[in-house]
Amino acid sequence: MSAIRIVTELDECAFLWQHHYPVECLFDLWIVRETFAQMYDTAPCFIVHESNGKVDGLLALCDISEKDSYAGSGVLADCCGRFAFFPGELWKGRTWMEQNKIIAANNDIIREMLIAVPGSADIRYLCEKYTYDDCSVDETGYLFYPENHEYSYEKYLGSFAGKSRKKILSEVRALEKSGVSFRYNDIKDLDYMFSLNINNFGEHGYFHDPRFLNAFIQLASVLQKHDMLRVVTVLVGNEIVAVDMGAIWNNTCIMLAGGTNKNFPGIAKLINLHHMEWACSQKIASLDFLCGDFSWKSRFHLAPRPLYQINITR
Repeated sequence: MSAIRIVTELDECAFLWQHHYPVECLFDLWIVRETFAQMYDTAPCFIVHESNGKVDGLLALCDISEKDSYAGSGVLADCCGRFAFFPGELWKGRTWMEQNKIIAANNDIIREMLIAVPGSADIRYLCEKYTYDDCSVDETGYLFYPENHEYSYEKYLGSFAGKSRKKILSEVRALEKSGVSFRYNDIKDLDYMFSLNINNFGEHGYFHDPRFLNAFIQLASVLQKHDMLRVVTVLVGNEIVAVDMGAIWNNTCIMLAGGTNKNFPGIAKLINLHHMEWACSQKIASLDFLCGDFSWKSRFHLAPRPLYQINITR
């Protein structure tokens, strides 16, 4: 016999996640999800499918309906549903973490769980295109695979046409003449990263929302504790001009956030190329720059990876 139940107790949701959700990337780690859950305080709503008493389907959602009147902004107006993928770490009304998964033994179970969602939903950044009426491309993520270039940064640069390579490197070399140096894994430099990011994007940036900011501060601490944090700081002279925060897990690296001084043209190119050179030297399996419609990602020959979304309207 099969049955569906809805779990709302966080401790039981943690147990279900840790025992049934496959850990294939950083965002699959419960400690990462839990960090954001603590800051956003959304209500878990895990849809569980069981056959003969055994779990064979899990759809990890949360109820965001009463949690996002942040700063009176009416942010839910931008969100397609009251339910979102756990933990509901909203930015501009939509979740941020990528590579989400619906766990199920077959498509019929997926459909049953989606039908059981008790309201409208906006389920984003799914790894697969599931067989469902409204499953479409959400956004495209971009990754760098050093192995495709035989782990050679020089061969990667050689993949560009001459004029394109010259244009990309011109600003970088101009900065290098000013005296560029790097600092690594100084967690205190993240304060500069947040400040640079807020200065550049203001209310349109992630860290304008104190919940998101505090979640990242806590996440950095968690990652450092588990030896997964990578902080890269670029200095020109004695001035910090760029800071990026990444996370290393299972020989992969995800670049989570960054900040640059806009008074230094080309600094974003410089730090991104530095990440790729490092990834080649360390033989990293993949360097993930996440989603975001930034033209530099395709110009830098990153590999696109579509992610999907399911919208439920009820």
